[in-house]
Order: sequence, then structure tokens, then C-alpha cells
Amino acid sequence: MPKAIKWLIFLFSLVSVWLVVINTSYIFAEDPVTTLQREIDELEHLKKLSVNATKPLEEELSGLESRIISARNGIATAKNKSIELAADIKDREEELTIQYHILSKRIAQQYKRSRTFSPFMTFLATQDAAKFTKDMAYRSSIKAQDNRLIEGISQDIGQLEADRVQLEQDQVKLAALEKQLDEQADFFRVEIKGAKDYQQELSGKIAALSARQQEIMSEKSGTFKTTVGDVPPADDPASRPDYNPGFSPAFAAFSFGAPHFKGMSQYGAYGRAKSGQDAETILKAYYGSSIELKKDYLSETIVLGRYVQVNGKLELICDQGSVDLETYAKRIYEVPGSWGDDGGMEALKAQAIAAKSYALATVKNRGCICMTESCQVYKSVNKGGKWEEAVNATSGWVMIANGSPLWAQYAASSGGYQESYSSSYNSGYSTPGFWDTKNGQSGWTSQAYEKISGSPWFYKAWYKRRSGDSCGSSHPWLTSSEMADIINAWVILVKHGQSDDRIGAIGPCWGGNPYSINELRNKADSLSGGYSSVSGVSVTYANNGVTANVTFQTDKGSVTINGNDFYKMFNLRAPGAVSLKSGLFNIEKK
Repeated sequence: MPKAIKWLIFLFSLVSVWLVVINTSYIFAEDPVTTLQREIDELEHLKKLSVNATKPLEEELSGLESRIISARNGIATAKNKSIELAADIKDREEELTIQYHILSKRIAQQYKRSRTFSPFMTFLATQDAAKFTKDMAYRSSIKAQDNRLIEGISQDIGQLEADRVQLEQDQVKLAALEKQLDEQADFFRVEIKGAKDYQQELSGKIAALSARQQEIMSEKSGTFKTTVGDVPPADDPASRPDYNPGFSPAFAAFSFGAPHFKGMSQYGAYGRAKSGQDAETILKAYYGSSIELKKDYLSETIVLGRYVQVNGKLELICDQGSVDLETYAKRIYEVPGSWGDDGGMEALKAQAIAAKSYALATVKNRGCICMTESCQVYKSVNKGGKWEEAVNATSGWVMIANGSPLWAQYAASSGGYQESYSSSYNSGYSTPGFWDTKNGQSGWTSQAYEKISGSPWFYKAWYKRRSGDSCGSSHPWLTSSEMADIINAWVILVKHGQSDDRIGAIGPCWGGNPYSINELRNKADSLSGGYSSVSGVSVTYANNGVTANVTFQTDKGSVTINGNDFYKMFNLRAPGAVSLKSGLFNIEKK
């Protein structure tokens, strides 16, 4: 093999090795694949940290999405560079094919010249020394040019091979990185959503409660249905904000409305009637503008029943006879007839239509309707007065939704916010959720229709059971240490998620062996610290009609508790029968 060819192959090999080992930065000024791997390794590290963390990514949320987006952009840029490089390699291969033919001819010519050229013979054949010198210089220049061309083409070939190897390596790496990033992105989306949901809804997870604790909470916070007619016109003075408990600071939890908040507010309807609205306007406000108010509905038979215990479960037994729809409506005792003499006649009409619609939907789907407040209060004699006048004025009027009588829920007082509900009896028809005021949320609480009507439950602090037993409490106001005691229950059951059957209400109604205030504080002290006193409180509200957060000023600084968590802890631990009846509440201090 000629020495020139051997030299060229050696040079090609040397340059190729050098390029592969040293010149890997040819594709980019900086190696982005390495940078991407470092970024993704960091994300992988964050993933492991988040799995082991007790609170999901609270401090990392804002940066995770941008890091993932940055990594994706980096991969996209790397892919584009790879595509550009692949095209460049193809162009360079075509160009080097041409250069290779030139190189082959030049090497062949140089080889021939090296075999046939003799400086001595040239000298003898040349009579002119100047011509000889010029010819020698020309031959030397041609040889130097050939050597430079050979060297340059060899370097190009070596560089091309190095780039091809680098491209293949980067394409493999980028494919692996993209797969890894996709897996991490999916993981972080779940984590981020969980963290956001955690911040919005779940400030903590309450530990599993015992049957006794569940009974206390059910008794205090469980929804119930009571007719307005059963509520005294003037409520308990001790439940009002102006009550003086005889000590200070004093704290009381005031519920907006009770007991449930779906469908029509009876006191709200009364306030709307006093504000000049007719029955149809009132009904469409509470049940939705798309309902049909049918005014010629043919009377049907209403089958009456009762709930009885069967094998430990309540079952509706249809054995109490039947009555036609209009007669049934005249015997409903849900609102005072006296409202008709005080600007509330349209509210009585709205109630009559709602009661008939509810009864029809219930009978069609359950076979019969019970005669107590669990359904609607029905008695065997007509109520008479303004109520019967309202029933007669709306004879044949029934609300229809999705082709069937509307399952028209209602309750005494919602506290200014109506919750939406869906009815399977009406193919999933949903009622609106809204602030029941003249001016939306900005009109709460000054312009609430329930305030206009004078609802005694619009804003009330509760401290008695339905039987009237107060379980040892003469008013709903708590001392500073009693309110701190509620926070200590939250520390144990929510903040630290521990189960403890001794955390329950103190009083003669509940039994068990509940912690004393000092014992519960010591229990909280053994964890992250207990609280001894509360000096101030503030409340924030959400747009959907619930209390968002309660913030206390304590002997150990500020403490903020999610509204729903506080609602549960208050009803579990507050002394006696002191309780909250609504998720929309306020804490007052005096």
C-alpha cells in the first residue's frame, strides 16, 4: 500500500477518535442533552421527595410546571438540532463524495509523480538553471497543495463520522429523556392537582372517629327538617349576638340558616313576597328559570305512609290511606297562615305549589309520602285561613322539570345562600346555587331576603338539642380556654390525624370519658403544641356559600383552620349541646 494512502487512513482514524472523545460539543455550543439529563434528574429527585413528604409540594408548586415546560422545550430544541444536523450530514456526505473522487485522483497523481520524478534527471535535462529552479518550486507547490487537500478532506471525513456517531447517541438519549419526562410530568400533574385540592379543600384529614364521636357530631350537626310553623316567632335571647354571658373575652359560633339549604327558603320566599314578588317569580328564583309552571295539572291521588324500623333500617310503609292532591295540600302545616295578612300571600302560594309538586314526585317514585317533617307535615284536618285561600288560588298549579313534577325541596332558613341540588326524579335536573339577596354576595347580609322577613334562624348561635335540653349549657358563649380547647382537638385529630375516642363533648348528654380541658391541652402539647387561650378571631368566606377559614389569635400566635374542619371539630368538642348548624358561619367575640 502506498505511503500516502497509509498516512491518509492513519490520519482519518486519529482525527475520528479525537473528535468522538473531545469534540462532542459540535452539535451545540453547550451540551443540552447533558443539561436536560441534569434537569430531569433533579425532577426525579423532587418526585422522590414529594412521595415521602407529608404535605404535597407546598413550596414547589409554582416552579414544577415551569421546570417541566423548560425541559420539554429543551428536548424540542435538541430534536430540532438533531434534525438540522442529520440534514447537514447528508449534504456533507454528498459533497465529500465529490471531494473523495478529487482526492483519489490527486493521490494517484501524487503517487505517479513520486514514482517517475527524479530531481537529478530533471536537472540534466534542463539547460537553464532558472527554469530548473522554477520547475522545482512549481512541483513543490503542487505537492504542498495536494497535501493540504488530503489533510482537509481527511479531517472532513473524520468530523463527519464523529458527527454521525454523536447524532445517533443523542437521538437515543433524547428518546429516553422524553419518555422519562412524560412519566414525571404525569406524576407531577397528579401531585400538583392534589396539592391544589389540598390547599382549597383539605387542610387536613380527620382521623377515624369512634361510633360515640360520630353520634355526637350527627346529633349536633346532622341536618333536620322543621316546619316554619313549629318555630316560635321570637327566638331564644341567649342565641343572639347582643347577649351578655357575664365574662370576657367570650366567643360564640353563629350559624347562618338551618337546617338544610336546598330548594326554596321559606323565610326567603316570605321576604321576596314582602318585596313585591309574585309566586311564579319566587319559585323560578329558587328552582330555576327553566321550570315549567303548569296551571292545569289534573288532580291525582296522594298515598300516605309512615317510616318504620325494619331489621334496623327505616322503611317507608304505604298504609295510611290516600287523599286527592288539592285536599292533601289544604292539610299541609308548613308555614304560618298569618304571613298572608302581613304581605306574604305570594309566599303562601309558592309554598302550596312547592308542596304539591314535592308530594307528586315523591309518590311517583316511592309509592307514598310520609306525614311528618321527614317529608311534609300533614294533618287530617284542613288548616283553613289564608293557607287554604292560597291553595285554592293555585288549584292545578304544579312545577314540571324534564317532563315530571319537580321534587321541590325547601327548608325554613338558608342564611342567605341557596345550595344547588340535582333530582334523579327529574332526570338529573339541577336547581341553581346563589346568594339569596337583592344584590348577590355584596348584599349579604344586609339585603338578604330572610333578613327582610325576620327569620329567627338567619343568624343564630345554637346551644340546645331539639328536645330543648341544653346538656348543661345555659348559653352558647365559650370562654377563651374553651375556644382554645376546640383548637387543641383540631391539632390532634386533623393536624396530626390521630384517633382518640376521648375527644368528645363534655356534658351529661354524651357519656364516655372525655378529656378535661387541661388533659386535652397536654395531649396537644405532646404533639406540635397545645393552646391555652384565644384573644381574637376573624373569618373569611368562600363564594359558594361556606366559611372558608377561621383564624385565631392565641397565646402561641396566629392559627388558621379550614372552615369545614373547624365546623366538625366544634360540633365534636364544644361543651354541652353548643353546636353549628351550617357550614356558613361566623365566630363573634365580646
